[in-house]
Amino acid sequence: MELQERLREFDIQSYTKGVRLRDKAFEIVGAIATLLVLTFLFAVSVDLLIDGWVRIKDPNFYKSFPSRFPEEAGILSAWVGTLYVMSGAIFWAVILGIPAGIYLEEYGGKGKISRIIEANISNLAAVPSIVYGLLALGVFVYRFKFGESILTAGLTLGLLMLPVVVVATRESIRRIPRSIREAAYALGATRWETLFHHILPYSAGGILTGLIIAASRAIGETAPLITIGALTFIAFLPPAPWQDFIGMLKSPFTALPIQMFNWISRPQEAFHTNAAAAGFVLLVLAFLMNSIAFYLRFKVRRKYQW
Repeated sequence: MELQERLREFDIQSYTKGVRLRDKAFEIVGAIATLLVLTFLFAVSVDLLIDGWVRIKDPNFYKSFPSRFPEEAGILSAWVGTLYVMSGAIFWAVILGIPAGIYLEEYGGKGKISRIIEANISNLAAVPSIVYGLLALGVFVYRFKFGESILTAGLTLGLLMLPVVVVATRESIRRIPRSIREAAYALGATRWETLFHHILPYSAGGILTGLIIAASRAIGETAPLITIGALTFIAFLPPAPWQDFIGMLKSPFTALPIQMFNWISRPQEAFHTNAAAAGFVLLVLAFLMNSIAFYLRFKVRRKYQW
C-alpha cells in the first residue's frame, strides 16, 4: 500500500521534463565543446596558411632540399622521409599490435596475469614519447646496431603507436555480440574460422579507428626522432624501396617535424615562414592519411554491417 501511494504521488510528467532538460543541456555543452575544438583547429590551420603562403604556393618548396638560404630551402627530403618513416611505423604497429590484441582478448584468458598485462598496456599509452626515444636509442641503435636509420625510426614510432592499437583491437573485438560466435560454432566453424571470417571483419572499423588515432599522434612526434639521431639537415633522398629496399631501410633520414624544429630555432624571419609552410604541409599529410583510413573504415562497415 505504501508503494502504491508513493507511485500515485510520483509526477511522471515533471520527471520526464527534467530528464529532457538535462539531455538538452548536455547536448548543448557537447556542441559547444565540439565547436571550440573545430574553431581552434581551423584557426591554427589558417594561421599557418597565412604565415607560410609565400612558400606554400612555390612549387620549388616541395622539390628542393634544405639550404642555408631561406629563399632556396625546401622540404623534399623532409616530406619523403616522413612518408617512409610513417609507412614503417604503421607496418610495425599493424603487424605487432593487431595480433597482440587478438591474442590477449581471444586466447589470453581472464586471469590475474592477463589483467596485469592489460593494465600495463593501457599505461604505456600515456608514457611520454621521449621515453620511447631513449628505449629505441638503447635497443635499436646501440644493441641491434640498426643505426640512425629509417628502420629505427619506423620501429620507434611503431612502438609509440602499439599500445593504442592493442587497446583499440581488444575493445573492438570485445563489443562483438556473443551470439555471432555461438552461431558460427553451431554451424561447425572452428575458433580460428570464427575469428577470421566473422569477428575480425565486424571489428575492423574500430581497429582502423585506433590506428588512425595512433598514426595521428606519431606523425607529429619530434622528441623520439631527435633522440635516435634524425638529421636536421639532409641534402639527399633515401634509395627508392623498389630499387634498393635494404639500402632504404639503412639510410639516414629527416622528417617534417625535425625540419620545422630546425627552421623555427633560427633567428631569420624567412626561416619562420618556411616553418609555417612546412607545418601546413604536415597538417595536410595528416589529413590525407586520416581520410584514407576513414574511407577504408567506411567501406568495411558498409560491407559487414549488422
